[in-house]
Amino acid sequence: MTQSQRNALIVGASRGLGLGLVETFLERGWRVTATQRSPSPDLAGLDAQSLRVETADIDDDAGVAALHDRLADQRFDLIFVVAGVATQAHDPLHAVPREVAAQVYLTNAISPIRFAEAFLDRLAPGGSLALMSSILGSVSLNASGGWENYRASKAALNTLARSFEIRHRADNVSVLILHPGWVRTDMGGAEADIDVATSVTGLADVITAQLGRPGAHYLDYRGETLPW
Repeated sequence: MTQSQRNALIVGASRGLGLGLVETFLERGWRVTATQRSPSPDLAGLDAQSLRVETADIDDDAGVAALHDRLADQRFDLIFVVAGVATQAHDPLHAVPREVAAQVYLTNAISPIRFAEAFLDRLAPGGSLALMSSILGSVSLNASGGWENYRASKAALNTLARSFEIRHRADNVSVLILHPGWVRTDMGGAEADIDVATSVTGLADVITAQLGRPGAHYLDYRGETLPW
């Protein structure tokens, strides 16, 4: 490891965009710690000396605290919370059971911010905290409806991320709220616009360009600013 080698924590990396981000940052010479909720054959199959795999569920406060303790000797230039769910995303809100709607909100909005708060002391000077949001979280761009509960959870994440940054503004915290594009994953579906490689390459470029920039920034994978 060289003194200048950057260090990333990718939270929710067992498949899809999270896994793609791990591969991309490893290819770019970063050290990466990747988390999985349960054992991931894809992560286990990556052969990289610069990769560390940990198991943690962002909805489990005790598990997040234990992960924090296990990584006590680490400081990260990037902490990227990718984990999220889209349970019954296509159903209108009134058709989604209350407990399902609440769990989507907890996983997509509450847990990422709680994780960010728990791990803020692990962020290196000049580093960034990134949160995987969506263009669907933009209230002003919602002209078509649909994906109601998922939209609401990402809009909530955006709001909470801005509040998080304001609360820590005196420390010049950098918060990147990122839209990966409509990606061909299990969540995005086969008819989505772009593949995982296009998305994660763009996200990695944006993160590198924005790393350490103070404030809360809502950006897509091409680096374009999105309206709230």
